[in-house]
Amino acid sequence: MMNYDQWRDLLRGEPLPAVVVDLEAFDRNVAKIARIVREAGHQQRLRVASKSVRVPELLRRVLRSGEPYRGLMCYAAAEAAFLASQGFDDLLVAYPTVQRSDLELLCDLHVGGKTVRLIVDSIEHLQAVSQCMERVRPAFPLVLDVDMSWRPAGMHLGVRRSPLRSVDNVLRLYEAAKHLPGIKIVGLMGYEAQVAGLADRNPFKKLLNPIAGMIRRRSVRHISQLRETLAQAIRERGYALELFNGGGTGSVNLAVDEPWLTELAAGSGFLCSHLFNYYSNVNFEPACFFVLQVVRSSDDGYATCLGGGYIASGEPGWDKVPVVHLPEGIKLVSTEGCGEVQTPLQLPEGVKLRPGDPVLMRHAKAGELAERFHEYLLVEQGRIVDRVPTYRGLGRSFI
Repeated sequence: MMNYDQWRDLLRGEPLPAVVVDLEAFDRNVAKIARIVREAGHQQRLRVASKSVRVPELLRRVLRSGEPYRGLMCYAAAEAAFLASQGFDDLLVAYPTVQRSDLELLCDLHVGGKTVRLIVDSIEHLQAVSQCMERVRPAFPLVLDVDMSWRPAGMHLGVRRSPLRSVDNVLRLYEAAKHLPGIKIVGLMGYEAQVAGLADRNPFKKLLNPIAGMIRRRSVRHISQLRETLAQAIRERGYALELFNGGGTGSVNLAVDEPWLTELAAGSGFLCSHLFNYYSNVNFEPACFFVLQVVRSSDDGYATCLGGGYIASGEPGWDKVPVVHLPEGIKLVSTEGCGEVQTPLQLPEGVKLRPGDPVLMRHAKAGELAERFHEYLLVEQGRIVDRVPTYRGLGRSFI
């Protein structure tokens, strides 16, 4: 692990802001997630969540690491088409679309021999895809997204995704698809957002951590039972279940205990954005940093950087704001936070920064940083060994 002086020497002369990826930490995270799955012994695959990376060369690096990594979970049809043009295959588009242009892209991929599937969750989705694919042979494969939220006493604990919440809901869509030309349902996805996406050791929400922990524990039991029931019901009725996807970086070590899941998803853990420091059940190494330039100092004990306002999506709060990685002990100024054009920092005693010095920071979410930068600098053994384009650097933006 490089110290601040080593980073400063490495980045001297580099245009800032910039993004650096510690490849050694990245590879260790990739290997750690793979080891969790292999050691469970259920022969599950790991599908790479492209949204959490958005850099084709890093996606290739994960897939090149070997089993159990196979295939990508994409977030948009146009992204899937782009990744196919980059040589990727086995693409699961994890968010529904009824836009004709999207469906035509997916149709072209399917007819062209690519393995591509689309997530759906309603009769309207089935009908729209069927209208586009009605003459397609073989039929276009669809995957049903089942809601995994926990709903005790009428509450909704989880994210607002699919309306499919029961075995009957799912079987009705399987049956409906049999009567629509050009499509077939081949499997399920059940993403446990209130486990995989809910930190229970969040320093910005200390009073809520016990509640978050309880929600996660109770949800794991509910989710496991529901997914097992779904798998049994579908197989008993002779329907296809070629694929059953679940899990995420924040829950991979829990979902791996469900042998009815054929695959798990992971992505954020490779780069380890700072939100993944706040989980009790997983532990990864920070591997991705954005670097700001110190440009001035308003007072003793303060330094101001250019840029930095890369706030993460989701519920607004301080946990969605970047944090300083190096030098250690630096804090954001609470009245300003990270600004679009300037970010003032409060320095601890003994730390002095001068104009031109770099400050390494971590984004709250792993993939969103790529929307801000054209390239990532890949660092290995203390050297910049490559510069690889993000989607944006390749002239693409999908959401």
